[in-house]
Amino acid sequence: MNRAEIMKYVEETFVEKKEFPVFKAGDTITVHYKIKEGNKERIQNFQGVVLQRTGKGATETFTVRKISGNIGVERIFPISSPFIEKIDVNKRGVVRRARIFYLRKLQGKKARIKEERM
Repeated sequence: MNRAEIMKYVEETFVEKKEFPVFKAGDTITVHYKIKEGNKERIQNFQGVVLQRTGKGATETFTVRKISGNIGVERIFPISSPFIEKIDVNKRGVVRRARIFYLRKLQGKKARIKEERM
């Protein structure tokens, strides 16, 4: 067995798979994330625009950006994290790219993403 086969076997057997809705770059989502503080546990919501999805399988991650007090905050979530309770898709965005890093330079009305009509 080579290294790739071993990694694939470990991912299939030990990583728990959760079902999340389909989302892509440009969508506005809410990530319900478990946070442990001492012996307490609570769920914190992180709502923002998906900048990118990268990787595949157990190593897949996605980056979410939100504006908090006029400061841009980005957070990278592993898709296989046991701390993600659920993901809600709030809006579907229309973008032409898979990675929308140009959003970092924009402010105000220019930073809006056109919404997909259902």
